[in-house]
Amino acid sequence: MVELYQHPNPPSFSEQNLQRLKSIESLIQAGDGNTAKQAADTINPDELSTEQRTHLSLLYAQILLSFGEAEQAIESMAQIQPQLLSLDNQLNYFQSQAFAYSLTGNLLNSAKSRIELHRLLTSADELEKNQAAILEALRLLPDTDLKTDQSDDLAGWMSLAQILKYLNQPDFNSQISQWRASFPTHPADLRFLDDPQDTPGNTHSQPKVIALLLPESGAFVQAGKAIRAGFMAAYNHTDNTTKPTVHFYDSEQSTPQALYNQAVAEGAQLIIGPLAKEQLQSLADTVTFNIPVLALNHIPGLQKNRLYQFSLSPLDDTDQITHKAWQDGHQKVLLLVPENAPGKRIASYLTEDWENRDGTILETQTYNPKEKDFSTPVQKLLNLDESEQRYHKIRALIPEIKYTPRRRQDADAILLSAYSPEARSINPQLQFYQADDLPVYAMPSVYTGQINASLDADLNKITFCDTPWLFNKAYQGELGIDALQETWKQFPRAYLRLIAMGIDAYSLATRLDNLETDPYPGATGNLSLTADQRIQRELTCAKFMDGQPEITGFTNDYGNTAPTADTGQKQFDHAVY
Repeated sequence: MVELYQHPNPPSFSEQNLQRLKSIESLIQAGDGNTAKQAADTINPDELSTEQRTHLSLLYAQILLSFGEAEQAIESMAQIQPQLLSLDNQLNYFQSQAFAYSLTGNLLNSAKSRIELHRLLTSADELEKNQAAILEALRLLPDTDLKTDQSDDLAGWMSLAQILKYLNQPDFNSQISQWRASFPTHPADLRFLDDPQDTPGNTHSQPKVIALLLPESGAFVQAGKAIRAGFMAAYNHTDNTTKPTVHFYDSEQSTPQALYNQAVAEGAQLIIGPLAKEQLQSLADTVTFNIPVLALNHIPGLQKNRLYQFSLSPLDDTDQITHKAWQDGHQKVLLLVPENAPGKRIASYLTEDWENRDGTILETQTYNPKEKDFSTPVQKLLNLDESEQRYHKIRALIPEIKYTPRRRQDADAILLSAYSPEARSINPQLQFYQADDLPVYAMPSVYTGQINASLDADLNKITFCDTPWLFNKAYQGELGIDALQETWKQFPRAYLRLIAMGIDAYSLATRLDNLETDPYPGATGNLSLTADQRIQRELTCAKFMDGQPEITGFTNDYGNTAPTADTGQKQFDHAVY
């Protein structure tokens, strides 16, 4: 018996080209722009149909976008006739065009591209997101740019965006009624006005979309990873029913202004970042914030509407340790800091804080942190060098006299800025030179973050204040340091505080509105909002006993939640930031 097998017909030349184009599209979506361009370059446009040729042009424009060449992509897309594309590729065209315009800061054209996109969308969810992006892009424009005598869809969107800028005005409802009458067939869906939480411009209390701007390369890449790890730990711990959508942006790949505009165009209702001070300053100089920004750094004197600054600022560290020393009854102190730029800055903060409490800085002495012997600056701080000089003068006159140099007696405490290696040498030398009865109050850098009783016995009696998350059971949240061991073990101990900062950055997303009147007990401290929109941290204080930090509580006993010294294992850390 002979069986006949029918071989399938080989794909046509047109089908082969279609598959090649789809393969290039997949490479672009996977972020492999180089391979996508190499594949595109192998295609002869003359062998393509009109629609396929237009599709290839679109792919080239998208490849340019993947390389960050937004302006060239815009020029390339201007040569494309979108009506020659399939419906799916028309959607890709207008999405890519809107994205390219947002990267160049051309928000009006970005909104226009999204308006064209809106006419093609059918999914309710996609329509809602695109509408939010249109309105946010237009709301970023000055009022003068939103005025028009036209009555088309663009005019309707511009008019609606202008009304939403002044959401809390008494005549808001009448303006909306007038808008409905002026644009009765407009595609905008106003049902979001029934829920004030969903209203653009009022979304930061419960943001549905958060943009996270962190470095994925460069000098701060490790810091960015640590913050992101804490942020995602908090995010993943959230109930799925209340989770926002999070979009991630590499702050090193474009200007802060372009990333802000891109995030807004893609529906962000809250932006967290950037991290670097230079990027924060650039963002503040170039953008009017129409959605809130939670910056992950602080620039003294910088203040802008809807800009919140959250950092592990030494302003809080110095304020808390001077507060603690003052609470303990000290008035006249000595200051010992490293001889470098950070040391000078810390000395300035400590001096200002102490003098604001009507305390007196009797003397400031610096030391070289690269040295191993700090006896000379310690003796100078305690005036032992002057006592020694007096001794030699007296002995020159009376050789047989016995004289023991004595330290100064007018000081009642020492304020110290030092990392743990230097502090382990400085503290014993203070004791050796008769200052063992002088309490030492140190910046949080005094502790490495890992309990080492044998090494840190040299830090005994030193008091310091730091982030609650790094004390076992001092932080009241569910994501304490014990719960996130697998996360923080991936990082050097210098970055542990930044993990706590990431936890708080996520938690603050829903608390910015009320933080001024309702402080939040966060991982980095009890958080409150100052008049200039800086998020201030109240820290947990501890004292080294038997080589381990024993918690003594918050400086203000905030909310009566601070644990006492017998609250289990005591752990602490410091991160350089």
